[in-house]
Amino acid sequence: MTTSPATEKPKLPGVLRLLAVIERAGNALPHPFWLFWLLSLLLGAISAVLAGFDVSVVSPSNGKTVTVRNLFSGDGLAMALSTMVENFAKFPPMATIVVVIMGVAVAERSGFLGTLMKVSVSRVPAAWVVFAVAFAGTVAHVASAAAYIILVPLGGLAFRAVGKSPILGIVVAYTAIASGYDASPVPTPNDAIFAGITTAAARLISPEITVSPLSNWFFNIASSVLLALVITLVTKLVLAKRPDLDPDPDADLTDIGDLVVAQRERLALRLSLATLAVSLGLLAALTLPSWSPLRGKGGSIIDSPLLDGIAAVVALLFGVVGIVYGVTAGTIRKAADVPKLMVEGLRQMAPVLVLFFAVAQFLAYFEWTHLGDVLAVEAAEVFRDSGLPIPVIFLLVLVLLTLVNVMVTSGSAMWSIAAPVLVPMLMLVHISPETTQALFRIADSGSTAITPMSPYFIMALGFMQRYRKNAGIGTLASYTLPLAVAMTLSWTVLFLAWWALGIPWGPGVPSR
Repeated sequence: MTTSPATEKPKLPGVLRLLAVIERAGNALPHPFWLFWLLSLLLGAISAVLAGFDVSVVSPSNGKTVTVRNLFSGDGLAMALSTMVENFAKFPPMATIVVVIMGVAVAERSGFLGTLMKVSVSRVPAAWVVFAVAFAGTVAHVASAAAYIILVPLGGLAFRAVGKSPILGIVVAYTAIASGYDASPVPTPNDAIFAGITTAAARLISPEITVSPLSNWFFNIASSVLLALVITLVTKLVLAKRPDLDPDPDADLTDIGDLVVAQRERLALRLSLATLAVSLGLLAALTLPSWSPLRGKGGSIIDSPLLDGIAAVVALLFGVVGIVYGVTAGTIRKAADVPKLMVEGLRQMAPVLVLFFAVAQFLAYFEWTHLGDVLAVEAAEVFRDSGLPIPVIFLLVLVLLTLVNVMVTSGSAMWSIAAPVLVPMLMLVHISPETTQALFRIADSGSTAITPMSPYFIMALGFMQRYRKNAGIGTLASYTLPLAVAMTLSWTVLFLAWWALGIPWGPGVPSR
C-alpha cells in the first residue's frame, strides 16, 4: 500500500534529526549518581587487568615508579570501605560550595537577585535590550539554577515591552545563560566547584597545588562581554529576520507577569547596592596597607588569607546584601528568617551534594589505583611524540569535551570525569590546571543551549509555549543553534588569543 503524499510526515532537517538521536541516547544514560558508581566498577575492572600485567610509569612528581593497583584486591576493598566517609568529608568542593550557597541563598531568597535582574532588563532603551538581556544572562549565573527561572521569562517580558518578539527574548535569555553558563563576571558557586575538582586532579601530579575559585576571573569577565556582543549580533543579523517571530494571536498572556517593581523593592535595591559598595570599599581599605593581616608574606595579595578565604568573602557579601534587601523589602522580618533562607538554599543543593558523595568515592579510587598517573603520563608522551602544536591539542580536547557535554549536561559531573585525566595530562606538557579549566568552561557551556538533555531546555520550551502553543524541541533548538555555534567559536578564538598573548587567567594566575 502506498502512502499518499498528503499523509507523509515532513522530513526533519538533519540537525533536528541529530538532536532527536542525542535526546534518545542521553535518556538511556543512568542518573549521574549511578553513572559514577558504574564508572567505579569499570575502573576496578581496568585496574585489575593492568595490575595483573604490572603496568607502571615513572611519576614526574618525584621520579619514583608507580604501578597500577587493583581496586578489586583485598587492599582495594579495605581502602574503599575504610575511607568512604573521609573521601566525602575531604572532597575539595564540599565545604566551599556549602559556604558560598548559604550566602547566595540569602541574596536570592530575599528577592534581591530577582529584583536586580528585573530592573536591569527593564530600564534600557529598545536598541540595547538584546545586549542587556544577554549580559544579564551571564551575570545571572550567580543565582545558579534559579537564573533560568528568573531571567528566561523576564527576557520575554523585556522584549515585549519594547515592541520586540517575546519569543526572541526567551531565546536570548535562555541561550545567554545556558551557552554562557561559565562566563560570569561575578564569582559563582560553579567557580568554587570547578576549582575544587581541578585542585584534586592537579594534586595527582603536584600535591601542593591549590586552584582558587578566582583562577579564571579575568577571563570570565572578558568572556561575558564577548558572548553578550556575539548574541546581540547574531540575534539582530540572523534571528530577528526569521518570519515566525510573532506570538499566537490567541495566546493567553494573562499570567505572563510584568516588569513592574514596587517602590519598596526599589528602595530596598538601592540600599542593598549601596551596602555592597560600602562593603567592597571597606574590604579594599583593609587590604591596601602592605602590613594588612589580609595580605600574605611580604605584603603579597596573590598568596594571602584574602584569596585563600575568597569563598567566605563572597558568601559574606551576598549574605549582608541579601539581609539589607530583605529587611527593607519586608521579606526578612526577624533574625530567625536568615538561617531559614540559608536552609532553603542548601535544600536546593541537596541533589548536588548527593552526587558529590559518588564523585568523591570515584576520584579517591582513581587516585588510589594510580590509573590517572598512567593515563596522564602515557597520553602526555603521545602528545609530545606527535609534535602537535599546543593550540591543536587545545582544540582536540575542546571537541572531545563538547561532545561529552551534549550527553552529560551537569558541569560538575562532566568535570569530575574529565579532570583527573586531562588536568594531569596537560600539566605534563606544561599547561597549567587553570588553563585546562578555562578550556573546559567553553565546552561545558557551548552546546548546553541546544541539547534536549538539559532539564532547563524543556523549561525554556515551556516558557516559549506560552506565546506559541505548537512550539516543540525542534523549534527551540533551531533558534538556539546559531547562537550556540557562534558563541562557542568566538569564545574559542578568545581563549587561544588569551593564551597566546600570555594574559593572566585570574589574580596571580599566568596563562603561560
